[in-house]
Amino acid sequence: MTDCVLPRIFPSGPSFTPSPHARMPPRLREGDTIMMWLNGQAPREKLIRNGACALTDTELLAIFLRTGLPGTHVMQLAENLLNQFGSLHQLMTAEQTQFCRARGIGLSKYTQLQAVGELSRRLFASRLAREDALISSEVTLQYLQLLLAHREREVFLVLFLDNQHRVIRHQEMFAGTINCVEVHPREIAREALKANAAALILAHNHPSGKAEPSQADRAITEHIVKVCQLLDIRVLDHLVIGHGEYVSFAERGWI
Repeated sequence: MTDCVLPRIFPSGPSFTPSPHARMPPRLREGDTIMMWLNGQAPREKLIRNGACALTDTELLAIFLRTGLPGTHVMQLAENLLNQFGSLHQLMTAEQTQFCRARGIGLSKYTQLQAVGELSRRLFASRLAREDALISSEVTLQYLQLLLAHREREVFLVLFLDNQHRVIRHQEMFAGTINCVEVHPREIAREALKANAAALILAHNHPSGKAEPSQADRAITEHIVKVCQLLDIRVLDHLVIGHGEYVSFAERGWI
């Protein structure tokens, strides 16, 4: 499959865009932590006062790191790391060897950050197991973005739903190259029967970051829909996940 975008079956809400310029507190001694900051704008106090969404990426990362380096305040260290990796997303999804080469972080921080990411994925998964995947569309989208947006190769994933549209399980059905993935509709139908699924939501990523669906994406989706119709299984949507964008086949009226 080539790059594609899905129509918006999932409503997009307003997003908070923090200032890219964080106010830098004075440098502290080696071993100083955020707990010791007296500045009222310190990230920890700012989070308590205004909530986590009010913090910049630099401030959130500083809270996670807790301490800086000799001669480098933790806020400066956090900013240096974001500049080095390019973004918070790139930092979170870096390979272990690349992550541990960065000055100021190591294997311990790598394992902690991986645990944070997995906790986020499990939180969304637990909500989807209790709620209608269509009613909780924003949660569904965020969950799929967590699973797919960072992948360097195309991955085709299926959410298997019960008759109340709650997620039974998800499965990465097929993996491909940087710009295509070979999909077999019969295998999807077979797994749907095993899961006793009443409906499906399809999803795949575009590593290029552009979510617009290709003609190949549309053709394979139509094939999957037809195969599943024979088994009285509904395909509710196909989502293509890019970098900060997505396309929903259902929103565009293609399903």
